[in-house]
Amino acid sequence: MQTLAPLLAAVAAYLIGSLSFAVIVSRLMGLKDPRTFGSKNPGATNVLRSGSKAAAIVTLLLDALKGLLPVLAVKLWGKPYGMADGTMALVGLAAFLGHLWPVYFKFKGGKGVATFIGVVFGISWMLGLGTAATWLIIAFFFRYSSLASLVAAVFAPVYYLLGNRVAWYAEASIALALAAMAMLLAYRHRENISRLLKGTESRLGARKA
Repeated sequence: MQTLAPLLAAVAAYLIGSLSFAVIVSRLMGLKDPRTFGSKNPGATNVLRSGSKAAAIVTLLLDALKGLLPVLAVKLWGKPYGMADGTMALVGLAAFLGHLWPVYFKFKGGKGVATFIGVVFGISWMLGLGTAATWLIIAFFFRYSSLASLVAAVFAPVYYLLGNRVAWYAEASIALALAAMAMLLAYRHRENISRLLKGTESRLGARKA
C-alpha cells in the first residue's frame, strides 16, 4: 500500500486542483460564468470583472487553498505512509496541473497563479512570503499583474535553492517541480507576454476603454 500512496495522493491532488472555483463561486453567487466575458479565464482576476470583489477574494483564497492543502497534508502526515519530499513535489505539481487542465471542466482551466502561490506556501511559509513579496513589489512598481506573476514564478525555485544555505535542505524534486510550474505558468501567460512586449498589456487599476 505504501508504494501506491504517492500515486494515490497525486491523483487526489489533481482532482482537488480540478475544482474551478472561479466557475463554482460565480454560480453560487449568481454571477456570470467567468469563461464568457473579459479574458474568459476562470480565475480571480476575471471574476473581479463581474463587479463582485467578494467573489474574487473567495475565488482567490480557494484557488490558493487547493494548492496549499495537498502539500501540507503530505508534509504533516505523509511520512508513515512512505510519502516524503518527492511526494510533496508531486502533489503540488498535480494540484497545479488540475487547475490548468481541470477534468471536471473539459480541461479548460485558469493560469494557475493563486494555486502556485498556495503550493509554494505549503512547501515553506518563508518561501511563500518571499514569492508573494516579489509579486507585490513588481506589481507596485510596474502595475502589471501578469509581469508580477511571471517574475514571482521564476524567482520561486531560485529562492528555494538559495534557502538551502539558510533555512532548509533543498530537494531536487521540489526545485524541479517549482521550475516546471514556473514554465507552465509562463506558457499560460503567453498572450500576456506578447502584449507586454507590444506595450498593450492592461495595467492594474487602469480602466479599459
